[in-house]
Amino acid sequence: MRENEKLTSNVDWLLLIAYFVILTMGVMTVYSTGYDKETSSFFNFTGLYGKQVMWICISLFLGLLVFLIDSEIYRKFSIPIYIFTLLLLIVVLFTPPINGARAWLGIGPFGIQPAEFAKIGTAILLASYVDKINIRQQTMTNVLICLAIIAIPMMFIILQPDAGTFVVFTAFFFVLYREGVTFDPLVLTFINMFPGMKFKKTWIGTHFIPLLFVLVFISVFTLFMSKTTFDIASLGFYEIPSVVVIIFSYFIIALLFYLIGRNFVDSRSRKKFVIVILLTFSLFSLLSASISTVFNSLQKHQKNRIELLLDLNEEDQRDGEDYNRNRAMTAVGSGGLLGKGYNKATLSSVKSKHVPESETDFIFCPFAEEWGFVGTAVLMGLYLFFLLRIINIAERQRSTYNRVYAYSVGMILFYHFAINIGMNIGLVPIIGIPLPFFSYGGSSMMSFSVMFFILLKLDSQRRDTLF
Repeated sequence: MRENEKLTSNVDWLLLIAYFVILTMGVMTVYSTGYDKETSSFFNFTGLYGKQVMWICISLFLGLLVFLIDSEIYRKFSIPIYIFTLLLLIVVLFTPPINGARAWLGIGPFGIQPAEFAKIGTAILLASYVDKINIRQQTMTNVLICLAIIAIPMMFIILQPDAGTFVVFTAFFFVLYREGVTFDPLVLTFINMFPGMKFKKTWIGTHFIPLLFVLVFISVFTLFMSKTTFDIASLGFYEIPSVVVIIFSYFIIALLFYLIGRNFVDSRSRKKFVIVILLTFSLFSLLSASISTVFNSLQKHQKNRIELLLDLNEEDQRDGEDYNRNRAMTAVGSGGLLGKGYNKATLSSVKSKHVPESETDFIFCPFAEEWGFVGTAVLMGLYLFFLLRIINIAERQRSTYNRVYAYSVGMILFYHFAINIGMNIGLVPIIGIPLPFFSYGGSSMMSFSVMFFILLKLDSQRRDTLF
């Protein structure tokens, strides 16, 4: 009895209450979106909301189950859990495609999405492995293993293909960066191949990853800009060929690397200028070629969504390839300041079919239409509180394992929240990921809930953890 009282007394009740509030708001929105007079009961499992209630009940049961299990179980069985999720990702590749992707495993009349549960397995194993290594004495082997833990499920996920979940998995790289696992060993091994080149190790760990993201951004920019020309009348001519933009981008990145070399490379290296320039163009070309290869491997509709976001498709897409985004933004904007009222959404209801997948990927549309700007501000504030509370939980952990897992959960939820809302208001490409604890769907609801309750369990036992 005392152990149970001790366990519940250490639960973060504010976070748990926020979870139930979001859960309630979500199921009410699903009910309103798919309302049908013939199946108006919440417990009619033939309707969307009836099924959602069922998924919520299953999720709460699983959440309670994982909460009652000692948290050491997850640490001890991290490898089997990870391997099991990988096996599911492999098995799903041999199933019949649904909507062009092999992402679902059918179980009777229901189906689960293994990629959702792979997030849990990856978070558990990554936390377990980072907890075992010495951050101050990182080796190339340690870094490569950390990268492999993340990259292996990503490889199987992109084969489905599931671009949305693939993108979400990059959240783990930020977790590594926060914990201090850097690319120092890999970068230093590469630099040591060139005689006379010596970088300050502390600088690489602090700045290499941000610099890498800058390189990726510029590579993406030049990749897509190469498809068009630019009108600048004020300069005396009307079109700038795309090759000029590429050359200019190369010059900027080369100058950036030169400045880095001049300030952070050992001054005794006489060949540093040439080597830095060569490294610049080699890395830049490699990134551009890699991004181009990934882009060309995407399906047609995925390419169209990216081109539309970057405004590279000159055709009128109001009812064409861009109809998803345009209709979603129209529905969100129609809510105005205070909204139309509960169960009064017209553009984003399931019956109207104006906004596709309004109960899943575009669940934010009916909520915004019904509650307006004020309602969406409250919802976003609630999510922000939820995420900040998870960060607070992560920082108060005594063990590296608990902290890495907590940050993994926080980053995954942040990715889902930011990308889903961004899709609905036209800020990011439509890649099809649900809004946590809000969108209709069994796999996402169960995986998010299990992930969340494991976090609650780890936090409730933090005082018993000595390392």
